[in-house]
Amino acid sequence: MNSNNGLISKVWHYMKPYQMPLYISIFLTLVQVITSVVEPFVLGLVITELTNNVIAIAQGVPGAGINYSYIFNILVIYLIRGWANQLSTYGANYYITEAVQQMIRDLRVDIIRKINRLPIAYFDRNQFGNILSRITSDVESVSNALQQGLLQIVYAILSIIFVTAMMLYLNWQLALIVIISMPVSYYVARFIVNKSQKHFKAQADVLGKLNGFVQENFTGFNIIKLYNREEKSEEEFESITDQLADVGFKASFLSSMMMPIVSVVSHLAYLAVALFGGMLVIAGRLTIGNLQAFTQYVWQVNQPIQTITQLSGPLQSARAAIDRIFEILDYPEEDNEYVTHLEKDLSGQVSFNNVSFQYTEDKPLIKNFTVDVQPGEMVAIVGPTGAGKTTIINLLMRFYDVVEGSIKVDGIDIRDLPRQEYRSQFGMVLQDAWLYEGEIKENLRFGNLNATDEEVVEAAKAANVDHFIRTLPGGYNMRINQESSNISLGQKQLLTIARALLADPKILILDEATSSVDTRLEILIQKAMNRLMQGRTSFVIAHRLSTIREADKILVMNEGQIIEQGTHESLLADKGFYYDLYQSQFSN
Repeated sequence: MNSNNGLISKVWHYMKPYQMPLYISIFLTLVQVITSVVEPFVLGLVITELTNNVIAIAQGVPGAGINYSYIFNILVIYLIRGWANQLSTYGANYYITEAVQQMIRDLRVDIIRKINRLPIAYFDRNQFGNILSRITSDVESVSNALQQGLLQIVYAILSIIFVTAMMLYLNWQLALIVIISMPVSYYVARFIVNKSQKHFKAQADVLGKLNGFVQENFTGFNIIKLYNREEKSEEEFESITDQLADVGFKASFLSSMMMPIVSVVSHLAYLAVALFGGMLVIAGRLTIGNLQAFTQYVWQVNQPIQTITQLSGPLQSARAAIDRIFEILDYPEEDNEYVTHLEKDLSGQVSFNNVSFQYTEDKPLIKNFTVDVQPGEMVAIVGPTGAGKTTIINLLMRFYDVVEGSIKVDGIDIRDLPRQEYRSQFGMVLQDAWLYEGEIKENLRFGNLNATDEEVVEAAKAANVDHFIRTLPGGYNMRINQESSNISLGQKQLLTIARALLADPKILILDEATSSVDTRLEILIQKAMNRLMQGRTSFVIAHRLSTIREADKILVMNEGQIIEQGTHESLLADKGFYYDLYQSQFSN
C-alpha cells in the first residue's frame, strides 16, 4: 500500500501543474455518468406510460388512448440528455488528453535532464538499449494508461456510485442483489491482479533486455557478419523472445481471466434480478418500466467492474513502467556540492596525491598513485591492458571520485570545484571518436558554440582536415549520418582534434588513436596532435611508444601502480619494464 501511495504521489507531482484541465475533464465525466445513469429511468417512464395506455385501451376504458404529449415531452428530455452526454464525452476526452500529454512531455524532459546528471557508473552498469526503453516504450505505456484508462476508471467509480443510488431509489430489495455481487467481482479481480503483477514487471524487464540486445546487434551488425555470428545472434535473440513470450503469456492469460469470471457473476446477478423483479411486477409492487430500468442498471453497474478488469493489463504494464522510470529518476545524482568557483582559467598544474580507487570494494585497482605535472608538460601513460591507464583519466575528469587521497589542479582539490566549470577546462581526443548526426561545421562548433565560421575553418586547417572537408560533397555543410559511417575513421579523428582546438582547453587528454589508419594519415594526425598540445598540459595514453619520445614525463603503469617514470631516454637506459615494451615493438 505504501509503495502504491508513493507511486501515486510521484505521478501526481507531474500531473499537478495541469490539474485544471484534469478537474474539468473529471467534471465532464461526472456529467457523462449522470446523463448515462438517467437514461434507463427516462426510457422506463415512456415504457410504463405506453404499457398503461395499452392496458387501458385493451380493457376498454372510456377515453383511453396513447398519451402522445407526455411521451413527446419525455423524448425531448431524452434527446437533451443524449446531446449533453455526447458533448461531455468529447470535452472530457479533450481535456484529459491535454493534461496527460503536457505531463508526459514534462516527464520526458525530466528523464533527459536526469540522465545528464547521472554518474558515468550508471551507464557502465546498464545497457544503453535498456535505458532507451525506459525513455521511449515505458513512458509511452504510462501515457496510454493515463490517457485511456484514467477517465475510464473515474467513469467506472462514478457509475457504480450513481447506479447504486438509482437502484436503491427504485427498489432496495433488488438493489441488494446487485450490491452483493459487486464485492464478489472486485475480490475476484483483485486476486488475479495480485497474481499477475509480478509477470507484468518481468515482462517490462525482459522487453528492456530485448531492446538492449537489438540496439547492440544493430550497432555491431558488420562485425556480426564478419565473424559469421548470425546463428549465435539468432539463438540469443530467440532465447530472449522465449522469455518474453513466457512472461507475456502468463501476464496476459491471468489478466484476461478476469473478464469472463466477472461476467459469470454479472449474469447470475442479472438472472436473479429478472426472476425476482418479474415477481414484483406481477405483485404490482414494481412498474414494468422500472423493471426494464433495473435490468439495464445491472449491466451499468457490472460494466464498470468489467472495464476495470479489462484495464488491469495496461494498468499493470504502466505500473511496471513507472517503477522502471523512477528507478532512473530516483537514482543518486553526481555530487554537485562544491566549495569554490574558478576565478580564472587553470594554468594546467595537476597533482595526484596518494590516490587509491576501486570500482568494486573487494577489488582494488589504483593504489597510492602519486605524481606532479607542471603546466605545459606532456605526460604519457603506458602499460599493459588493465594496468589502470583509462581509470586515471576517469578520475582526473571526475567521471569517478577517488576513494582515498586527492587530485588537485592549481592547488585546488577537484572535488571542491563545480563539475561543469572544471570539465570546461579540458579537451579530449579519444580512440573511439564520437560525432553526432548533423553538419560537419556544427560538429566542430560543438567544442565552442560561439565560434564563427571563420574560426571553424581555421581550426580545421590547424588539424589538417580542411582539405578533406572541402573534397566531401557539401564541404563544411555535409551532414554526418547517425553512425558517422559516411566518413573514414581517420577523418573522424582529425575532426575531433579540430573540435578540441576550437574549444581551446587548458588541459588535454589524448587517447592515441592512430593504430587503425594508414601511415600517411597517421603522420597527419600526429602533426595535428602536436599542434594541439603546444602550450597545454597533456595526458597521453600511449599505445605506439614511438609517438611519445618527446614526452616530458612517461609513467609506466602495471596493476594500478606506477612502476617506472622518467623520460624516454632514461627509461630505455634503465632497461626495465618500459625497455621491454619498447623492444617488443621495435625489436627489428
